[in-house]
Amino acid sequence: MWHACRVDIAYDPHPDGRPDPGEVVWTWVPYEDDPSQGKDRPVLLIARDGATLVGLMMTSKDHDRDHEQEARDGRFWFDVGAGPWDPAGRPSEIRLNRLVTVDAAEVRREGAVLDEARFDAVVAALEPYLPGAT
Repeated sequence: MWHACRVDIAYDPHPDGRPDPGEVVWTWVPYEDDPSQGKDRPVLLIARDGATLVGLMMTSKDHDRDHEQEARDGRFWFDVGAGPWDPAGRPSEIRLNRLVTVDAAEVRREGAVLDEARFDAVVAALEPYLPGAT
């Protein structure tokens, strides 16, 4: 879900059991084509908007192989590598052009803290896709 305004992105993880920007959490993410359905998946939290968190969904599916088709269909991905959010140790990609809102109460679990260097790389790749970007 896109926000109507630009979000204030901040790296602010805290190991306190509550979800914070900079953390990968597991939560329900609705499908784009049918929001009444979806699946539990990892999400990188990037910002707070009041009581709501803003994140980017993650996948272990490799979209590099179908990069051109994904771009034609309006989906843009960024390789973030492997991390403890995936117990199988598979590399992950982050969807850049779909911000999702996350209710902190709906977070199933915290998966990991993404290191700040990778967080900054995601934010740099995300910049052209943010609402209000030129």
